[in-house]
Amino acid sequence: MVEDVGAQQAYAALAGDPDAQLVDVRTDAEWSYVGLPDLSAHGKRVLLVQWQSFPTGAPNPDFVEQLGAAGLTRQHVIYFICRSGVRSLAAAEAAERAGYRTTFNVADGFEGPPDADGHRGTVAGWKADGLPWRQG
Repeated sequence: MVEDVGAQQAYAALAGDPDAQLVDVRTDAEWSYVGLPDLSAHGKRVLLVQWQSFPTGAPNPDFVEQLGAAGLTRQHVIYFICRSGVRSLAAAEAAERAGYRTTFNVADGFEGPPDADGHRGTVAGWKADGLPWRQG
């Protein structure tokens, strides 16, 4: 069963465990225009593997194969992140079904839920927690 973790917990694990990896499953458009988590201070890069395509939202039929092509093995500890934690949970579950043993979902994702004004990135998630990120 995939465990939900907060962004701070994921970041601490990624910083402290050389086998831990972060997979961002959002779309090309989100990576380019919204931004990306930044793990460069820990000598790591975020692995970019779309769960769904943009703009259709069609599932990526090659998702599991692309995890392997990105260098992940069944022994890696993998944290999955998306905008709000929904797609990343589905991606983590698919990876687990494919034999990846240690998968986690970053529950509030990169931007988290919308605030009272409908803006994301201020309530919860990677950005709201003040974790390192960079624009596209």
